[in-house]
Amino acid sequence: MPSRIPPLHISAFTATSAVGVGKAPLLAALEQQRSGLRANDFGPNPLPTWIGRVDGVEDIRLPESLAFWDCRNNRLAWLGLHADGFMEAVAAARERHGAARIALILGTSTSSIGETELAYTQLTPERQFTPEQNRAAVHTPHSLAMFVQQVLQLEGPCETISTACSSSAKVFASAERMIRLGLVDAAVVGGVDTLCGSVLFGFNSLELVSTQPCRPFDASRNGISLGEGAGFALLERGPGALELRGYGESSDAHHMSTPHPEGLGAEHALDDALARAGLETSAIDYINMHGTASMKNDEVEGGLVSRRFPASTHASSTKGFTGHTLGAAGIVEAVISLLAIETGLKPGTANCKELGTGFGPQIKLEPERGDVRYALSNSFGFGGNNCALIFGKGVAA
Repeated sequence: MPSRIPPLHISAFTATSAVGVGKAPLLAALEQQRSGLRANDFGPNPLPTWIGRVDGVEDIRLPESLAFWDCRNNRLAWLGLHADGFMEAVAAARERHGAARIALILGTSTSSIGETELAYTQLTPERQFTPEQNRAAVHTPHSLAMFVQQVLQLEGPCETISTACSSSAKVFASAERMIRLGLVDAAVVGGVDTLCGSVLFGFNSLELVSTQPCRPFDASRNGISLGEGAGFALLERGPGALELRGYGESSDAHHMSTPHPEGLGAEHALDDALARAGLETSAIDYINMHGTASMKNDEVEGGLVSRRFPASTHASSTKGFTGHTLGAAGIVEAVISLLAIETGLKPGTANCKELGTGFGPQIKLEPERGDVRYALSNSFGFGGNNCALIFGKGVAA
């Protein structure tokens, strides 16, 4: 088992999703049990499904100095970076540590592929990209991180993690290792993913998309609702009011799109996160479950929570609020977990009316309030890429 790690202070954090820009609308939606899902209106031929779309992304105009990076994903990143004073917090950290001593680690599953789709509809008569779309750096998975690095004026290590739905959860693990090894003194972590044709039609081809708003852990659940989101956090050495206490990663490689039937990889990630935090399952006050509303994912994760956690543990899925934001799911749900610690609000499970058979009393349908000392956030991706994060209330709280 891994050794216990020193906690890292989370000195700033923010998330933008279908329920609004920044933490305040997110917290209000969770408290009011108000979903941000809408009937799909994305693209020229919308699929009959529901989505978690962020309003106003199309209207954003990047400054001229950043116009090279223009695409829907980077516009959403720009919107998310300007919420909750995050840009100012990073600027202050840059003054404390120096630009070269702050890492940037971002997760995404599709990055700017929406722009690449658009570019292929605008080919020249010679079947080449137009001069406006001849931007090789934009049409790569690393586009997001390169764009954000320029926006934040950071000069430290710059990393993109693309492990499907666990992408922006695993950024916390990478940041902890870099800081503990002395490579940097702080890290900006996060993730951004936007809706695009490849995402919507790709998941539909796998028969994973519901024609209704997703219903995590419901007896009649029948698939996911895709969403988009952006989130960021600033991690620094030392204790603080909010801390990263543990993480666990695994890759069970059971199947490209189906979790291991006994949840072996997910359980391995959980055990490693608990070991690094020095905690037992009984210490966890809130679990933000991956809870996609797909049949197998919910069955496996629900079974894991039922057999490992006390009945009194409050667990829920928040994808009924935001949709499944794919590579941004880890950071959006990490922010929800941090808000639970900060405010005592333990969210419910939106859209779930009747728990399916086999799910334990840990899964709650309605929000509750109470002291949250430790929160666990699960992110389980395609190909068995699993990540579990544990956040805690620090001594400065």
